[in-house]
Amino acid sequence: MVIDKVQNVDNGIMTKDFVDINPAANTADTSPPLTVEPKTEEPENSDPSKIEVVSVTEEDLPTVETPNTLNVSPLSSFATDPQSEKDPAKALEVQPSAAPSTGMPITKVQPFIHEDDLEKGWRHRVLAHRLELLLALCLILVTTLSLSIGLGVGLSCVGKFRCGLSSQCIRTSAQCDGVAHCDNGEDELGCVRLSGRSSVLQVQRRGEWRTVCSEDWNNWLGRSACRQLGYSGFGPQLIFLFFFVYISTYISDEGYFYCCLLSVRYVESFFVSLSSVEEDFQTSLVSINMSQSQIIKLQIAETFRKSQCSSGMVTTLKCLDCGSRPQYNTRIVGGNISKSGQFPWQVSLHFNGEHLCGGSIITSHWILTAAHCVYGFENSSQWAAHVGLTEQPIHDAQSLAVQTIIYHTRYRPKGLDYDIALMKLTRPLVFNGRVEPICLPNYGEEFKEGTMCWISGWGATEEDGVTSVILRSATVPLISTAACNQPQVYGGLISSWMICAGYLEGGIDSCQGDSGGPLACEDSSVWKLVGATSWGSGCALRNKPGVYTRITQSLSWIHQQMEKEEARTLPDGHLNN
Repeated sequence: MVIDKVQNVDNGIMTKDFVDINPAANTADTSPPLTVEPKTEEPENSDPSKIEVVSVTEEDLPTVETPNTLNVSPLSSFATDPQSEKDPAKALEVQPSAAPSTGMPITKVQPFIHEDDLEKGWRHRVLAHRLELLLALCLILVTTLSLSIGLGVGLSCVGKFRCGLSSQCIRTSAQCDGVAHCDNGEDELGCVRLSGRSSVLQVQRRGEWRTVCSEDWNNWLGRSACRQLGYSGFGPQLIFLFFFVYISTYISDEGYFYCCLLSVRYVESFFVSLSSVEEDFQTSLVSINMSQSQIIKLQIAETFRKSQCSSGMVTTLKCLDCGSRPQYNTRIVGGNISKSGQFPWQVSLHFNGEHLCGGSIITSHWILTAAHCVYGFENSSQWAAHVGLTEQPIHDAQSLAVQTIIYHTRYRPKGLDYDIALMKLTRPLVFNGRVEPICLPNYGEEFKEGTMCWISGWGATEEDGVTSVILRSATVPLISTAACNQPQVYGGLISSWMICAGYLEGGIDSCQGDSGGPLACEDSSVWKLVGATSWGSGCALRNKPGVYTRITQSLSWIHQQMEKEEARTLPDGHLNN
């Protein structure tokens, strides 16, 4: 047998010698070999042709451990009866009580086991380890059942709506029908969306998305839609203001409807020509009729399916004044310093008093960031959101406590997908020019390769460097998924949940400390949140651009989380005023 033996040498260096050791000698007693003295007799009675052997009992022998393998000494010998020479049959019988010859080391030999005894031995071993075997069998059974159930659930949900991450599935036609079929009501969430560049309003009814015509549209429907998208701030006091304090409402010849609420910024509904919106939104039309003066869920309102809008126009909606900021040119790595108000949606997220990640203001109550920033650190009392600042430490900035932290349930720290999280603040932000929200993009909205966008943050200015005390920013072009998935770039790691931005030649990039911060792109003078800083290989390296969570892919999740928070105290079918 070969073992690894460690020795200490004089110079203090550990050396390893390989030593060949007899397994029997390894366990043998260190006492000298037992010798047996022949019994002395009278000379006249001695017979030189015979040797009298003294029998040695088990107790007289030194203790020797039995080796695991059969090891017979080549020196083994056996005493025979003198009569054996006369009787050949007896010559084959070994005398078990015979002692070894003088000076021979004792070697215990593992006894041979008969087949019956072997069977009994296996039974004994099985009984001795029956608990372990039972546990192993249960584990195999549970694993098999889990795989079978998972496969069965996956197959059973084909063509159906899955209720969150549970195994419950319902028919698609039951989704957004005004009745909660899922245990947690997931089938009645996300029933309203804004689509395309024009923010066309669509309502889902019984699993089908329908574009809303302009006829019969009113303010209550507009506020109801915004509330379902998760935008708060339409309480009874604001409704009182709407009716009695200051209203400016008119419909122009171009079909423009405007409503100004003093404390809510404003809500806008534009009526645009059906032919001017994307083709995907020109079919499956519906008009909504609601005579009650209350905020409701649109999927329960009376609707009329149409092949054409009577007015020839469809409804577009804007729930929040967002995405406004001055224009600058700068960069992060090796870049220029940002000025106050240049990125009014930028957030510095502090964990236990220190800047850890960036974030973006998307409403007065909500901050969007990366899941990897908060995973494992979900204790909201340890976080604070600082806004309206350009330097660290904080000077003249709003600092708000965090009430709730939500990250995508499918995010895993060893994975790269679903890297998105939301923070709800304990009180609303005050928008003042230096603090403003950035607009979320719409469903189906695309941002072309090469579009110049902005990144910003307090991250390091070089790889493995310390975070910056000054807010920095840079312009970077969007990179197509095909280009970013090239073997020399990220070799297929970029999924539909990701978007790349930066320069393949390197030099400008986001870095450590920028995580969760915005990738913002301007569209018709309105700034939209296209990505959230997620990951990358190093900082500003060649063929290693920054990778960001794609917000258009995350829209449904974002609005559903916001809607759930808004709907916690709502009665069935109605939104709380």
